[in-house]
Amino acid sequence: MKQIKKHFVWILCTVFCLMSLTACGKTVEIESSLDPQMTDYMVQTAGSLLEEVTSMAESEIDMIIGQQAAEPGVITGLESYKGLESDLGALVSISEQGRVTEVEDGYEIAVDAQFEKRQCEFVLGVDEDIAQITSMTFNPVYSLGENMTKAALNTLMGMGTVFLVLIFISLLISCFKYINVIEKKMKEKSEPAPAAPAPVSAPAPAPVVEEEEDVTDDLELVAVITAAIAAASENAVPADGLVVRSIRRVPNSKWKNA
Repeated sequence: MKQIKKHFVWILCTVFCLMSLTACGKTVEIESSLDPQMTDYMVQTAGSLLEEVTSMAESEIDMIIGQQAAEPGVITGLESYKGLESDLGALVSISEQGRVTEVEDGYEIAVDAQFEKRQCEFVLGVDEDIAQITSMTFNPVYSLGENMTKAALNTLMGMGTVFLVLIFISLLISCFKYINVIEKKMKEKSEPAPAAPAPVSAPAPAPVVEEEEDVTDDLELVAVITAAIAAASENAVPADGLVVRSIRRVPNSKWKNA
């Protein structure tokens, strides 16, 4: 922890020195009007900061990031360097030439550095008063083959993601028929069973209306039969007439003889 404090005390001292050089007021408006001595000093300060960052152990970087023990711009830069450390390797050299550019919220100091695996541009941002570090960026220089490989991998990842989403959507659509069946069964289970229909009572039988028997034809028939009997009878017919008590069929032979 003492070593970490030492690193950042040195950084603060450097920033304080830059402030003391510009205490009389800001005289630089554009890049072409920068004081060459001031530009060289700012470039050297950025290079020294880069050396301090690359010389820190991984545990120290993790502790600073976890405890937020520096400016937000510094923490963001340390996180970026931690992710690129495997691509860069160890620091080999730092170019003495650099660029100082005035931006909207201050200055950007860019220096080129050579690492074991590749070159990298280190960009340090400071505020207008050169009192606080606003950003710290690492821009590795990849070869054409590495850029093409990354582009191909990004393309494959993008296309693979699209195809996976399309396959998922097709599977989901194919499951709709099962979803409808399941939903129908759930509705049938939730609906109450229909009540049994009430028994229908049998209609009352219609009252039997007795029709009056028409006896007109029967009287004529009786008269005819009576006359026939009287004609066929050997005995004299009584004066008060005949009383027919029953009528029944007799063999045809007797009617023929009569």
